[in-house]
Amino acid sequence: MGTYKDIEEKFASFICAHYHCPVEVGIGRNPDVALRLTAAGLPVIATDIVEREVPGPVRFFIDDICAPDIALYRNADLVYAVRPGVEMIPCLMETARAVGADCIVYHLGNEVYLDGGVVIDAGIILHRYV
Repeated sequence: MGTYKDIEEKFASFICAHYHCPVEVGIGRNPDVALRLTAAGLPVIATDIVEREVPGPVRFFIDDICAPDIALYRNADLVYAVRPGVEMIPCLMETARAVGADCIVYHLGNEVYLDGGVVIDAGIILHRYV
């Protein structure tokens, strides 16, 4: 599995190779993936249900993924989350589906939602749900 920051690096590398306009849901106190994406030139939006200090150039918005402001996601080709609570997955999937984006999650440990979606080996295990 690799180190904590190795996870963020591999997730960001995968996103950079496949997507152009990602939105991170539930950024919490770990902006590393979003920061790596902005450093690579991607326009990243990050959301969380509460105010978070997120370093620029990541654009941050307070949003509840289970009652989303769909305008925040409208141009996204990817809705992703790093270690979200499993209860968030249906909301992530629905939001991604609503805007025609993929939904990719890096889960905490062996936690998955339903059948785990499509498993992606990117040097870390990712799960594509949409």
